[in-house]
Amino acid sequence: MIYMTKQDQLHTIKENFINCQKVLLAIGDETRQSILLVLMATDCQTGLRVGEITEQTHLSRPAVSHHLKILRDAGVILMRKEGTKNFYYIDIRTKLGLLKTLVTNIETLLKEFY
Repeated sequence: MIYMTKQDQLHTIKENFINCQKVLLAIGDETRQSILLVLMATDCQTGLRVGEITEQTHLSRPAVSHHLKILRDAGVILMRKEGTKNFYYIDIRTKLGLLKTLVTNIETLLKEFY
């Protein structure tokens, strides 16, 4: 195992925070959290359409579309096109993995130095 100084670890954590900014902003919003919960709760393997998300969240279509765009831009969800229809889903290789790295690095630092 490579030994890292406290400064090295703090530098890595700072980079982790920078890498996570879009994801943290995207998932920090309560409305987007409700959309993510709907996407996680579905048994549908192919994703959900805006109308289906609208029904389950009781948000307007434009609001759902706006929040889906933010989640997509942050790399939290993906969209699949089928003709003129768009299906939204959470990818298992999502940028949410960046959060796991951030938390792991913080835990390592805290265990080692505090």
